[in-house]
Amino acid sequence: MTKYDFETISPRYGLGSGKWNEVESLYGRDNDIVPFSVADMEFELAPQIKDGICDFVQNTALGYSNPSPKFKEAVINWQKDVHNWEIEEEWILPSHGVVDAFFSAVNCYTQKGDGVILLTPVYYPMYEAIENNDRKIVGSRLKLNNNRYEIDFEDFENKCKDENNTMFILCSPHNPSGRIWSKEELKKLGDICNKYNVLVISDEIHNDLIMPGHTHVSYATIGKEYEDKSVILTSASKSFNIAGLQTSSVIIANKDLRDRFYGHIRTTTSNPKCNILGYKATEIAYNEGREWLDKCIEIIYKNYELIKDFMNENYPKIEVFDLESTYLMWMDFSKLGFTHKQLEQMNKKEAKIFLDEGYIFGEEGECFERWNLAAPTKVIEDALKRFKEVYDRHLEK
Repeated sequence: MTKYDFETISPRYGLGSGKWNEVESLYGRDNDIVPFSVADMEFELAPQIKDGICDFVQNTALGYSNPSPKFKEAVINWQKDVHNWEIEEEWILPSHGVVDAFFSAVNCYTQKGDGVILLTPVYYPMYEAIENNDRKIVGSRLKLNNNRYEIDFEDFENKCKDENNTMFILCSPHNPSGRIWSKEELKKLGDICNKYNVLVISDEIHNDLIMPGHTHVSYATIGKEYEDKSVILTSASKSFNIAGLQTSSVIIANKDLRDRFYGHIRTTTSNPKCNILGYKATEIAYNEGREWLDKCIEIIYKNYELIKDFMNENYPKIEVFDLESTYLMWMDFSKLGFTHKQLEQMNKKEAKIFLDEGYIFGEEGECFERWNLAAPTKVIEDALKRFKEVYDRHLEK
């Protein structure tokens, strides 16, 4: 196996990174703080992608580019080989990102005032896609059972029964908890949505980041009747840390839904496309990056076990959710007795640990924290030392 670098940190000050800007605003640049918030990686780019892009730039004019046959072939092969889903070239539409895609889907398939269903707590831009476009957020609250979220199917069906609720945005795997929905759960959700004519938009951007012992099931693979009434959003951006190249795929099997989506995005741009480097990086990642991704997942899971063992030993009241997927660890701090604002103060201002605060994922997330594990193990070890010093002091009071 090729040796990959998962230890080097490249600070991103001055490059427009929001999480690094937050560190700089509080502590300047002369420090060794690495943020664990926004979901991109603090790892070096896979050498196959780095070298491939450099070679491409040396030998190619960077003009306008639509998705190439090689790009689409890479997407098709990845979906088939990794996710057991056979798709066709014409099903693939470009998008600058999965977030852009579900914003577009809300505008395309719903009307102002319509309800859009979410399983909450959930990835916060989904709320924004609904509210910012004058639609109504319809939350179906997930049930907590032994640090594991479960779907309240009775409540979900009651929400789908309302004819004003016309869309369901599914986060699969689930962000922030890392839960993988089983085939049985997906089928039950799909049966309810199909019964009440609720369109499913499945955000599967984390579908490659699957932890040992678990398997992701794409919503579209559970049956033709589900594939035909859904829109699947996917990208190599999370898996291979190329989010800045803003290239994603909107995969729509149903021709009517596909034509409607394409027609909608043509209202905001004359020729929908991403950028030539994003297409190339995705192609290289899918064709050559499997070994790097496997090693990356090993490091992520090692970091998860490190933090979980640390919390179990030192702070058993902090409940760490099982990590089934993603590189985002969900933690419940509520039993410590601090408010969510106190936790934020303790983490950022005292321990200098920058996490994503749970409340941004909905009110159900108050006193939870989301820890981005895609960083060198040594910086997590350093953060845990600062964590212990601060939390021991506060818990002694």
